[in-house]
Amino acid sequence: MMPHVILKMVEGRSESQKQALAEALTKAVTASLGCGEDLVSVAIEDVADADWMARVYEPDIHQRRDTIYRMPGYGPKD
Repeated sequence: MMPHVILKMVEGRSESQKQALAEALTKAVTASLGCGEDLVSVAIEDVADADWMARVYEPDIHQRRDTIYRMPGYGPKD
C-alpha cells in the first residue's frame, strides 16, 4: 500500500500552511490505513479561484462522482 494524496485548492496559502497540511494529511492517512509515513506522498495543486469550476469541480468532482466519498455543498444542482 502506497497512498498518494492529491489535494487541489484555491491558491493563496503560504508554503508553511501547505507543509503543515501535508503533515496533517500524512498523519490522517497513516492512522486510517495503518501504514508507515514513509509510504505516503502528498501533492498540493493551487488553482485560481476563477478557474475552480472548470478545472476542478466539473472534471474531478461532477464527472467522477463514483470516486468522491464526500461531496461539497456547492455546485450546480442536478
